Amino acid sequence: VQLQASGGGLVQAGGSLRLSCAASGRTFSSYGLGWFRQAPGKEREFVATFGWNDGTTWYADPVKGRFTISRGNAKNTVYLQMNSLKPDDTAVYYCAAREGSNLPYRLQANQYPYWGPGTQVTVSS
Repeated sequence: VQLQASGGGLVQAGGSLRLSCAASGRTFSSYGLGWFRQAPGKEREFVATFGWNDGTTWYADPVKGRFTISRGNAKNTVYLQMNSLKPDDTAVYYCAAREGSNLPYRLQANQYPYWGPGTQVTVSS
């Protein structure tokens, strides 16, 4: 599976960005897609996950109510809509995939074997 994240950029605090993750190559009968982020000097952290087959979603507490993960219009694409962005959201954002049901939710990076290159999100104050 190849994953490609896009949509990052520079935005002022309070603004919005929409990230896209496009999956290609090998396909699975069911899989979960996750978004993670890594800020300089910090560990990679879970942001949100989406079950491709059942539409289940789960969010990390810092982004609940501000970020929305959803199926994209293009084939095998997932969006991460990010609203009310804060400087603390500044990080490289990665999309990742794992085969199988999205339940129970997997919140650890090492539970996702497939990763794409990240996209930088910078939120200025």
